[in-house]
Amino acid sequence: MTSSWQRLRGGDLAVDLGTSRTRIWRKGRGIALDEPSLLAVEGGTGKVLAAGERARGLIGRTPAHVHIMRPVRDGVIVDADVAESMLRTFVDQVHSSWLNRPRVVVATPSQITAVERRAVEETVLRSGAREVFIVEQGMVAAIGAGLPVNDEQASMVLDLGGGTADGAITALGGIVRSGSARVGGDDLSEAVRDWLRTEHHLLLGERTAQDLVAQVGSAVPQREEATARVHGRDLRTGLPETVDVTGAAVREAMAAPLDGIAAFARSLVDQCPPDLAGDVTGRGVVLTGGVALLRGIDQRLSRELALPVHVAKDPQRAVIRGAGRCIDDLARLRRIVVGEQRY
Repeated sequence: MTSSWQRLRGGDLAVDLGTSRTRIWRKGRGIALDEPSLLAVEGGTGKVLAAGERARGLIGRTPAHVHIMRPVRDGVIVDADVAESMLRTFVDQVHSSWLNRPRVVVATPSQITAVERRAVEETVLRSGAREVFIVEQGMVAAIGAGLPVNDEQASMVLDLGGGTADGAITALGGIVRSGSARVGGDDLSEAVRDWLRTEHHLLLGERTAQDLVAQVGSAVPQREEATARVHGRDLRTGLPETVDVTGAAVREAMAAPLDGIAAFARSLVDQCPPDLAGDVTGRGVVLTGGVALLRGIDQRLSRELALPVHVAKDPQRAVIRGAGRCIDDLARLRRIVVGEQRY
């Protein structure tokens, strides 16, 4: 074990392999890639046609023989071959030389199974890594958000991503309590798609639904509710249709997944040891992840938890910042790593 820590050096990577986006940090350079976790593949041949933003731009525009693949769902790999191809494509963009295979730190949800963790390790190794170090998402989110994780006083973070909500209560450089739930931003946009299908007989594309949530979505009533015009296909006629949708309607459509996020947050607060409850009450809860950008999510959770809730700076990149800082701080990485595999 000692030699592997000593060899971790320049050119090595940290990866946040998320349901919605994949982010890569290169040691000494910072965030080197931030792309959607998507791959466009030619059917039959398996040829990779596009990855990331280029693949997202093809959604709804491809011929029948081209498939847009999402290899990560609910924070875990569901298609190892596609995940390997996607990650290899991304890593090739930021790590040009394979003469020195990189060592890779990967953040994963805290409650994934041993089988799911092994799938991550094997995928990263097959993508070109020499060694893989697994760290818990909640811990690196706290580090990336700038929380004083080494203090005796406890801190609490909720990382609200595309596929999962992950949380941790930290103190003295370690995790006191952690947990995750399979609810996230994808559930918000899917709930809006279901509502439009039911109420307006409108079939909306996945990308359009995500854009709608970002444009007018909120977790609490807004002083001025925005309205957006969306274009889809009328399920009754098969023809293109346009519908005006209010922010209030979108918020109501997202009620169930928002309740799920709040329930998860309450469950983690309930697990807080009594001796640390005062710390969490005083410091509050910090939100990271893409869903932290949803209007009013901090207010909604503050009301539900009866605690102060704050949104971290640049919350969607907190996990990759924290994982990246672990590459630069071997002592910290040694303390928090939960799994290691070598090629």
